[in-house]
Amino acid sequence: QVQLVESGGGLVQAGGSLTLSCAASGIIFSINVMGWYRQAPGKQRELVATVTSGGSTNHADDVKGRFTISKDNAKDTVNLQMNSLKPEDTAVYYCYVHTRFREYWGQGTQVTVSS
Repeated sequence: QVQLVESGGGLVQAGGSLTLSCAASGIIFSINVMGWYRQAPGKQRELVATVTSGGSTNHADDVKGRFTISKDNAKDTVNLQMNSLKPEDTAVYYCYVHTRFREYWGQGTQVTVSS
């Protein structure tokens, strides 16, 4: 059974930091990409950051310099270090895993940034 277990969301003041983690288990195919997306109320889900199995990273323009994605290949875990958080970062953050044959999504973890 495939599981993506997310942790680390919560409430933080503007300028603060949070670290999200996602541990994948039960995926029998090789993981090509892991990452994070987010969805704010009334908006479409959008890319935050991704990392390939080879370590190449991609960050959305509005989080560059503030967020950093990293991956532990041995543990199939992906982390998102979020610094200098802004109220507009408030959203549900979803873990994402892409393999050759399909993609998987976590249940989402709420991040709320107060002004």
